[in-house]
Amino acid sequence: MENTTDSETLPPLTETAIKRVWEGVAAASDRTIRHTIETTLNGLSAIDQEYGERRVNANIRRCVVRSLIHSLFCVKVENIENIPHTPAILAANHLHHIDPLVLLTEIPTQPHYYILGDARTLYNKWWKRWILGSAGGVIPLERIWGEELAVIAAANTGRDDLKELSQVIKDTVNPGGDIQTIRRIDRIVSAILARGDGLIIFPEGRLGTAEGYLHPFKRGTVIYALRGGVPIVPLSLVGTHDLFLRKKLIVRVGEPLYFPLTSRPKRQEIDAALENLQQAIQALLPTDYQEPTGIKLLQNFLNRMLF
Repeated sequence: MENTTDSETLPPLTETAIKRVWEGVAAASDRTIRHTIETTLNGLSAIDQEYGERRVNANIRRCVVRSLIHSLFCVKVENIENIPHTPAILAANHLHHIDPLVLLTEIPTQPHYYILGDARTLYNKWWKRWILGSAGGVIPLERIWGEELAVIAAANTGRDDLKELSQVIKDTVNPGGDIQTIRRIDRIVSAILARGDGLIIFPEGRLGTAEGYLHPFKRGTVIYALRGGVPIVPLSLVGTHDLFLRKKLIVRVGEPLYFPLTSRPKRQEIDAALENLQQAIQALLPTDYQEPTGIKLLQNFLNRMLF
């Protein structure tokens, strides 16, 4: 959940990245998006009440998503039996915005899994807001993007052409690291796990840059597991970094990781669990991945459709 300002971890400021930042700050100030985020969080905050939150039946959700994903890609799943039928946190590497849909296509429908995702990415298009508003099952997280941190860092070190954009970011983007926001999300997650549902989380907190490579993990995933007394199931997604029609995508499921329940986990417990999780996911990733060659139909469309 925490943000980083380490320049070594910031993404490069390409023309595409700067364009994405301008789109991001526009989304941050969009009233419709702001309203959608707040309405969704209000419903989730009342999740322990009978009529607190709308969500579509998990079987219907999977059927619809599977019809879409399987029409576009060839998906192979390995060791799906490792996912328990009790509440758990599914933790996966993150290569593309389509990753949550790929997982929802293949994982069991019981328990019902909620996805923690970047709010602006989730709601930046009207059709995304309509689909997610109908289906439910999403926890929108407000945060500052790595590209935005890179713009601010560059503006502070002499990039005059980025100073205006840097100031707009500071004025409009909610970094999401304040205590009130963190506690609100913590309460929602606790209520979801307590009533027997599960979570899908991408611990890197950002998109990966290459197949087989992981960014350092954020601590939120293991903190939720330690406090909730639920296992973390490591998963790897292979092939989603660069998409094209009928590409083979692989979902690998590792052995569940179990940790002792603790209401106030210590830093050393968190760090140890985090290291175990990152090692478990890394072990599921390919070490010599090679992108397929040949004609790649709909490559540009499929890589951009969820941005």
